[in-house]
Amino acid sequence: MTALVIAEHDNAAIKGATLNTVTAAAQCGGEVHILVAGHNAAVAAEAAAKIAGVSKVIHADGEALAHGLAENVAAQVLAIAGNYSHLLFPATAGGKNVAPRVAAKLDVAQLSDITKVISPDTFERPIYAGNAIATVQSSDVTKVITVRTTGFDAAAASGGSAAVEAVAAVAASAKSAFVKSEIAKNDRPELTAAKIIVSGGRALGSAEKFNEVITPLADKLGAAIGASRAAVDAGYAANDLQVGQTGKIVAPQLYIACGISGAIQHLAGMKDSKVIVAINKDPEAPIFSVADYGLEADLFTAVPELVKSV
Repeated sequence: MTALVIAEHDNAAIKGATLNTVTAAAQCGGEVHILVAGHNAAVAAEAAAKIAGVSKVIHADGEALAHGLAENVAAQVLAIAGNYSHLLFPATAGGKNVAPRVAAKLDVAQLSDITKVISPDTFERPIYAGNAIATVQSSDVTKVITVRTTGFDAAAASGGSAAVEAVAAVAASAKSAFVKSEIAKNDRPELTAAKIIVSGGRALGSAEKFNEVITPLADKLGAAIGASRAAVDAGYAANDLQVGQTGKIVAPQLYIACGISGAIQHLAGMKDSKVIVAINKDPEAPIFSVADYGLEADLFTAVPELVKSV
């Protein structure tokens, strides 16, 4: 029984979500291998070989894999899938794009967003926006799994000494082609990897107030900035800052929610945070039910005072 983790990387470094997925793979039993599919990605493959608990790195290098197009990466996974009992992807945008294609081609049911491995064929996953946990058992010969990274500790990025095995890269699919990428540059930590997150909600009232209130606190704490869906829909914050069931799932050491009511949709994305601080003038706001510390106050007064005191 051997598990294969499909690595997320930028052809130069392994992304953090891969480390959490390796931990989940190790709990499935047997050896853990990593597939690094990219172009000129030898450095990423070497980094993968150093991850603790990994016994082999499969390195597929070709132009078709340069930009992580789902059709090409799925084909690469399928080319070696017969050697593995478990195929694990991080439950990120990239993983969620590739895994269903692999599952469909293998004619197996995908196990999505698992948060716990009970046994090699039994897993837990959240349903109903995290309000219930389903225990799912699969009898498929090959199990295709996406891993909610906040449910597993990250494997150590160093200490391993896995062998790197090169395999032939698949040919490019005619169904899709890379045109261009527009990447937003940000000096702040990546939202899903940040240790501290400061989030704002609809109560901020405008994009100007959102930046005026949230940004100074995030700057003081060295934090990433998040937002509720209501704030994003209202245009106060960019889509890539959305935390919640239809946004990003986060579990930082500290999550500060400013003017967020705590709708189920939002709680599903952040309630696994280690410490939750809520600032809201409504004492009945649902956010207080999950908060470790709650401040019933006007955020326009409380947050600037907090900034001064940090």
